[in-house]
Amino acid sequence: MNHTPPRPVTRLLVANRGEIARRVFRTCRTMGIGTVAVHAPGEEGAAHVSEADTAVRLPVPGGGSPVDAYLDPHALVRAARSAGADAVHPGYGFLSENPGFARAVTGAGLTWVGPSADAVERMGAKTLAKRIAREAGVPVADALDPGDVRPEHLPVLVKAVSGGGGRGMRVVHDLADLPAEAAAARAEAASAFGDPAVFCEPYVRRGRHVEVQVLADSHGAVWALGERDCSVQRRHQKVVEETPAPGLPDDLRERLHEAARALARAIGYTGAGTAEFLVPVGGGALGDPVFLEMNTRLQVEHPVTECVTGLDLVEWQIRIAEGGALPGDGPPAPRGHAVEARLYAEDPREGWRPRTGTLRAFDVPEATARFTNPDGHGVRLDSGVEPGDTVGADFDPLLAKVVAHGRDRRDAVRRLASALAGARVHGVGTNRDLLVRVLRHPAFGAADEHPDGLHTGYLGADRLTALAQPLADPAAERLAALAASLAAAEAARSPRAAPGGVGGAAPPPGPGSPLPAGIPANWRNLPSRAHARVHTAGGGGGRRITTAYRTVRGAYEPEQPGVRVLSAAPGLVVLEADGLRRALTVHTYGGDPDVHVESSLGSVTLTPVDPLPEPEAAVDPGALPAPMPGTVVAVDVREGDRVAEGQTLLRIEAMKMEHRITAPAAGAVREIPVAAGQRVPAGAPLAVLDYEGPHP
Repeated sequence: MNHTPPRPVTRLLVANRGEIARRVFRTCRTMGIGTVAVHAPGEEGAAHVSEADTAVRLPVPGGGSPVDAYLDPHALVRAARSAGADAVHPGYGFLSENPGFARAVTGAGLTWVGPSADAVERMGAKTLAKRIAREAGVPVADALDPGDVRPEHLPVLVKAVSGGGGRGMRVVHDLADLPAEAAAARAEAASAFGDPAVFCEPYVRRGRHVEVQVLADSHGAVWALGERDCSVQRRHQKVVEETPAPGLPDDLRERLHEAARALARAIGYTGAGTAEFLVPVGGGALGDPVFLEMNTRLQVEHPVTECVTGLDLVEWQIRIAEGGALPGDGPPAPRGHAVEARLYAEDPREGWRPRTGTLRAFDVPEATARFTNPDGHGVRLDSGVEPGDTVGADFDPLLAKVVAHGRDRRDAVRRLASALAGARVHGVGTNRDLLVRVLRHPAFGAADEHPDGLHTGYLGADRLTALAQPLADPAAERLAALAASLAAAEAARSPRAAPGGVGGAAPPPGPGSPLPAGIPANWRNLPSRAHARVHTAGGGGGRRITTAYRTVRGAYEPEQPGVRVLSAAPGLVVLEADGLRRALTVHTYGGDPDVHVESSLGSVTLTPVDPLPEPEAAVDPGALPAPMPGTVVAVDVREGDRVAEGQTLLRIEAMKMEHRITAPAAGAVREIPVAAGQRVPAGAPLAVLDYEGPHP
């Protein structure tokens, strides 16, 4: 309980960063509450920092990473007091479910915007939460210590006691693998949440992940604000969430709501929280639900609930922390349907590796609201980044959440797919095309009629591979490469060239004009030779595409059957392909070689291939470079060890997820030039192998 009676909040510190910090600040501005941001060194230019009234830089413990700055409760309390804040909102992740932090806040005389530290402690420890839920009459999945798992318990899911978001989770099918997987889960959980404790529970391969949003005040009112389906997941990390849960029978829906209310009442819960359940799927029907855990904080996916209820959950968190009461007429009835997609900085083409770099462009034109509900039905954007931001490897890869609210499920899904397909995200690879393909897949669309078809294994290996393919097929990539070539030719014509078709009046020569008036771009006195350019699709790591065209009487004639050039300008090329008109916008950014081409066929990133490349330093064929910047968390082999193909050599952490570096072929370990705890840049050698035979 708070050490001081509830009182009005005047200045609030958000002990978090990125998208959730910006989301809380948005509500604070509408409520007239001052805001305080915190940040790690190097984040001075972050969007959440610039939007706060005051910002405090957090210290990083010696030898630590920027993440560690957000895991020191005493430093956060000192930041709040130094900035004159009288309340703290924990956001989600980091210390949001740490009872010690809640006690440190209230012990300093500040208002904690969340449930009591006792409730956080009882629900935050998932094994204790299961026991309390069972006593409250809520059906529960068994929890086991990793040391107590026996063959008859397999398969099991290793989970972090604290936190969530897929971190610290491992599926184990073989008892011999459990010690190593549990150790890896502990390391990941300690890094993400400051708590290495893990437990095991039965692994259900096919189940619906359904959660109930709870809102409770200190006067005895407990609301269940509908349920969300979060079954579309990759690596146990939610990808698409929606409310209401499609195809859920009314009696099952009410059982879930009542179970969530009973659990909240059992611990005297206050504020916003979420009870998570697993509903088994099999035989064309849904089974009996079991309780998984309760998140004593706001969920990442809370915007879908806000859209269908019309409530501002952050506002109610603050009002309840101030001692306010929920209205006596009960929760509002849901209106329509809402779907959320999480846009992550990761590259499906490169094994889902996290992507870092400078975000050259970031825009979702169809979004009509940011961090709040759209008027009527529409698209909402909650983002943690802005154009020009640097996406690093230290924090979660979530860039933004795109949410659509529609009259019904079909309307919402269609709006969201269209908004994502039309988004412009340049400079950093994302899972955008996967999201669009999931939303447009017939099996996802049929979840109302066939609820057993939607489950946590929905993105299994085969389906994931198919859905992760780029929206732009090879034919679209060839058109994009042609557009990039023609746009480059037009840009070379004159930096002041007006938009328009080839063959129009050229601008008069002047300062900065590389060509005299009337001279066509790429003119040469050898008309028999076509102009050729080579690009790689996918930002340098994809296939090579060669485009060729001729300039005949001032007009471009591409050497692609069935393709005509209708017009060309540095930023816009209009082509006719097989009788269909296609407008392709071409985007380049100074200092960045990549070319980004957008059209209704999909987004394509192209890297020009230098016809006369600089000589590169010789690379040891046995060297395994770091695929991304990160921190080495464990080295699993020693120099001189013989390793098999696919064997784990070491593990690095990037964007709060652990990534294994494996042997591409059998051989011997010649050198390990890194050690556990060492931070490495992308491309740094992690291991050197001597292969026994043919290797990649």
